[in-house]
Amino acid sequence: MEKEADYVTLYRLAFEKYRTIALWNKRMLPEPGPDDALVIARALRIEGDRGARFLAEQIEQACRAAH
Repeated sequence: MEKEADYVTLYRLAFEKYRTIALWNKRMLPEPGPDDALVIARALRIEGDRGARFLAEQIEQACRAAH
C-alpha cells in the first residue's frame, strides 16, 4: 500500500480544524491533488487565524515536495 502524501494528511487536518472558520465555503475532496491542497492553503491564509496560516505554510511546503 502506497503511503499517503503529506499534503493530503495536512489537507484533511485543515478541514478537521478549520472547516467552520476558514473553509466553510469549500468542499473536501476524497482524493485531493497538490493544486487542490494549495486552494485550501490560500483559504486558510485569507480566512484563518495564525494557526491556520502556519498550517497553510506546511501544506505549501508539502505540495512543493510532492512535485
